[in-house]
Order: sequence, then structure tokens, then C-alpha cells
Amino acid sequence: MLVKTFGSAVYGVEAITITVEVNVTNQGQHYFIVGLPDNAVKESLQRVESAIKSNNYYMPRTKLVVNLAPADIKKTGSAFDLPIAIGTLGATEQITNPERLEKFVIMGELSLDGEVRPIKGALPIAIQARKEGFEGLILPAANAREAAMVNNLKVFGVTHINEVIGFFKDEKSLVQTIVDTRAEFADAQSDFEIDFCDVKGQENIKRALEIAAAGGHNAILIGPPGAGKTMLAKRLPTILPPLTLHEALETTKIHSVAGKLPENATIVSKRPFRSPHHTISDVALVGGGGNPQPGEISLAHNGVLFLDELPEFKRTVLEVMRQPMEERKVTISRAKIALDFPASFMLIASMNPCPCGYFNHPERECSCGPGVVQKYLGKISGPLLDRIDLHVEVTPVAFSEMQSSKDFEKSESIRARVIHAREIQAERYKKNIGVYANAQISSKTLKEVCVISNAGASLLKIAMEKLNLSARAYDRILKVSRTIADLADSADIKPEHLAEAIQYRSLDREGWGA
Repeated sequence: MLVKTFGSAVYGVEAITITVEVNVTNQGQHYFIVGLPDNAVKESLQRVESAIKSNNYYMPRTKLVVNLAPADIKKTGSAFDLPIAIGTLGATEQITNPERLEKFVIMGELSLDGEVRPIKGALPIAIQARKEGFEGLILPAANAREAAMVNNLKVFGVTHINEVIGFFKDEKSLVQTIVDTRAEFADAQSDFEIDFCDVKGQENIKRALEIAAAGGHNAILIGPPGAGKTMLAKRLPTILPPLTLHEALETTKIHSVAGKLPENATIVSKRPFRSPHHTISDVALVGGGGNPQPGEISLAHNGVLFLDELPEFKRTVLEVMRQPMEERKVTISRAKIALDFPASFMLIASMNPCPCGYFNHPERECSCGPGVVQKYLGKISGPLLDRIDLHVEVTPVAFSEMQSSKDFEKSESIRARVIHAREIQAERYKKNIGVYANAQISSKTLKEVCVISNAGASLLKIAMEKLNLSARAYDRILKVSRTIADLADSADIKPEHLAEAIQYRSLDREGWGA
């Protein structure tokens, strides 16, 4: 007897519905699984057989053929166990009304005793199931809340194969998982454990990060060990504008595909903050592998990618980021498939000014020899540095400030100013598709929105000549000054806005660190 069930395969951040055809005949005695399965899928028949027998059902001793269609797409992972098992029971007439199976997408990994284990990519699977008009989705209970964010689709979470068998035999009913996505999303948006008020002093660094957040600018923090670079960077998400529901769903899909969502999680409600170690490989950073998975730059989509001790990262690892930073996506190409992963993130990096860490320190002497500082900074290529808008020098906190009982400004207050600046930019760029902040504008748009006065042009010319700033600093200064003007609620870029932007180009100064 031939029975069809439906599963789903995830490619990139999208899902494709897979028809699981199970045919049991009396001619032969072997089990076959076809349709480009990988080893994990091939091994599913052993798990299926054990799960079926462990629950007092029988596995056919005749010929069993499982076809995963479309047959020209590679199937990976163990999540096809449950649809194959239910299809087998339908094909052997142990489930008496197999026509009901065609109304549901079924996914889940089976243990040998029939327990249903979690899967990856539940959210894109649910979105595709609703798109194709299925009545419901049956999947592991650990993934049910994540999938239930999709409306107009019945989502049933199960923990054991007996629950699914009983449901299709009309012996048991399954409880539908219902999630109020908007309520949960709204409740968690401002729930941060850290705050900018925890940082004593460092007002100039807080100001620089406020500008970075307001314009979506990349930034690098340069300073000695213990100056607070990491502490400040970790608090950046607390002042970024809240995720929109669309951004949250987009981010959740990526984390779902990568298996990074916590158990029983629903939606990613806060902007991601990813901080990979400097020993990371280029594949782990940008994504890839035999079965392409999103890397750290995609997991940081709509959030912050923090690279601590930037010069310690391998040169090849840093260079592969250049194109994704420009295009805000990364394309992973293989012989038979090319996948796009979103990668629109803010890059925040930190580094010591030299190997010993004390170059330009106000109290401690640098022990590095001649040329060592320049060689250390040379580990960061010019093209990568070109994509970093703000170079911020971090100085140690004075003892008087550490002992101060003064109440420092909270993230909530800074965030309000950032949101207002982003609203100005959203209105300005509403006709520019894909542009939401000053950091994203093209050279053509830059000329239109970053018009400066004669006084501002004179100031910029003097700065370029006196400070020996490189040519690549010109556009960056204009973009940053536009953001500073937005924070000041100014329609025009004034000389004081340019002056503040100029000071954030430390590493472009000729001979810096010589």
C-alpha cells in the first residue's frame, strides 16, 4: 500500500515541503530509502523500526520503499524520522484513515523507544506549511512555541510517537499550542540585565557609541587593558532601537535554522550580540560547511558583532567579512546550490594600541620596540578599516570617577535620543529601498544629504591637511557628521558637527602610533 506524509527541509533560512512516500509490497524483503538522503536520513529506518516495535506495533518484513520528493534535492538531518514512521504505519494499515495525513506537516527525530526529540528550523517550516495551505504542523513539544508564532496554522507539540499515532487513529486529541506573539515580543524588548549607568565615567566613549547606534555605524575602540572597552561594547544593544516585529521574525528564522534558540523559546525580542573568540575560522564566521549553516555574521543580523582583540584574529578571517559588510548578506555557493544568508550587522571591534597594551597610556610606559606598534596595527587591512566609521580612543578611568557616587545616565535616556535620530533617518530615506540609517547610504545619496557650508568645507580641508587624514576618511566623516546633526535635531550639518566627526578618525592619521 502507498501512503504519503509531508515533511520539510530547510535550505538557508527558507523551507521546502518534502513529500514522504512510503510503499509496502509483498515482493521483496528489503528496506530502501531514496531521494538523495544523507547518512542521517538513511539511518532513520533503524530508529523508526525500533520505535515502532517498542510501542507494540509491527514493522513489515516485506519490501519497504521510502521516497523523499523532490528527489533531486539533498535531504539532511534526522527530522524525517517521524513522518517516515507514521507513513510506514499508514502503509501497513495500522493507521486506518491515512487520508488525514495529507493535511499535516510532520517533523521530529525519534529515539529508539519512540520519544520525539527537538529539530532545527521550526519557524521557517511553519511559515512554509501555512503558505502551502496545510491544516496543521506536528513537531516536537520543545519547538512548538517557536512554530506557534505563525498564525492561521494549528501547531501541535508532541513528546512521544504514541501521541501522534493516537491522533491519526482518532483515539487521542492533541493540545494546540497558542502563543500571543505580539504580547511576548513587547514584554521582553526592554528587559536588559546591564545598563550604561553601570559604567563609571567614560562619557566621551558613551557619546561615540551613541553616535554609532544612532547612525548604524561600525566602530573600533582602541585603548589599554582594563579601560572598559568590552564592558562598553556589551551595553551597546541596550541603546539600539527596539527590533520591529518583521526584524524579530527575520532574526528568529536565522537562529532557528542554526539551532541557537533556547528550548521552548518563541521569538528573538532583543537585538543579538555575538562575540566570537579570535580563534574562529572563516567558515564559522561567515557561514558554510557541507550542509551550509549561518555563521556568526548572520547570527548577528539586525544586531551587533563584537570582535574583541581585533588584531589577534587571523587575517583571512577578517578579510572574508569585507563583502558581507558592504552587501549586508553573504552568499554560500556549492556545486548544486547557492544560499543567501542575511548579514546586516553593526561591527564593534576593540583592540590594544600595541602588543604590550600601553602605547599612549597616561601613566605607564610602552615597552614595545621601534616599528612594533605600526606592525601590530598593520594586521588590520586598509580595506577593512575603510568600512569602520568611528575610531575611538579609550583612556583608563580615573580613580576619582570609580569612587564617585554620581548617578550616570541610564541606557533608557540614551536610547530615546537614538530612536529619535533613527526616525529622522527613516523619514529621509523612505524612498531609498533597503536604506534605514546614515551608515547605509551610497555615494550618490551622500552628496544629496550631506551638504556642508563654506565654513564646514574650510574646516574639513584644514583637518585633512593638518592631521594628514587619508582620502577614505572623507566620506566617513560626512556620514558621521550627518548622524551627529540628526542627534542634535539639526537639518544642516554645522561646523561643530564636522569637528566632532573628525576626531573619530584616529587610525587614519598618517604615522599614528609611529
